[in-house]
Amino acid sequence: MSKDAAETELAGGNMNDVTRVDGEVRRPAGVWTGNVHAFLEELHAAGVDGVPRVLGITADGRERLSFIEGEVAHYPLPEWLWNDGILVSSARLLRRIHDAGVESARRSTGWRSPSREPIEVVCHNDFAPYNLVFEHQQLVGVIDFDMAAPGPRLWDLAYLAYRLVPYVEDAEAPADVRAAEPTRLAKLLSAYGTDVSNDSLWTMMAARLDALAEHSRSESIARPELAAHAEMYERDATRLRDRLR
Repeated sequence: MSKDAAETELAGGNMNDVTRVDGEVRRPAGVWTGNVHAFLEELHAAGVDGVPRVLGITADGRERLSFIEGEVAHYPLPEWLWNDGILVSSARLLRRIHDAGVESARRSTGWRSPSREPIEVVCHNDFAPYNLVFEHQQLVGVIDFDMAAPGPRLWDLAYLAYRLVPYVEDAEAPADVRAAEPTRLAKLLSAYGTDVSNDSLWTMMAARLDALAEHSRSESIARPELAAHAEMYERDATRLRDRLR
């Protein structure tokens, strides 16, 4: 892989070899890239703002995407992340993305992640604060669509709730945010526009964490720190299932 002198490495996340050149992001491409690019173009055609634009492929085979200016919510998470406005705007953006990706959801093969039944939309598959972009503490976009694949709406929505309500063990949310969980969950579901029950959401959330734990354990062979992540997901899944008894 050849890189221009002007390219700078982008920090954060779990991706390697992601670089920026002015207003452009360059990252490794794969067999999934064509589907992801078609999906992003479908989103822009539907008027969905805040997602990267496809700029093409570099001479050495990397994808080229527009850079979204702003701050990504990496750990340690900022206190302003727990503002109700962010909860609402994140759910609304996810709904717009889901609603606009109908054509792409019909492509059942050629994705990096497995498709999951029932296929309703194209799931981002990692719609969480560390992939959300903010300016002046306001949501402006979402990045990292490389793991997108067809699946049920609730697969994405449950993971957003896990990270932002939050249910995740390591969120370190203030005590008043944790205490407001029922209200925050209701606001998230209302902003998305669904009447799904809490039990159905928690059931899907636990299944999502099972899959994430399994993936983290398989990846921990090369990255040992992911073993601790897998253990956390398993503990969180157990706590969620305890609510259903």
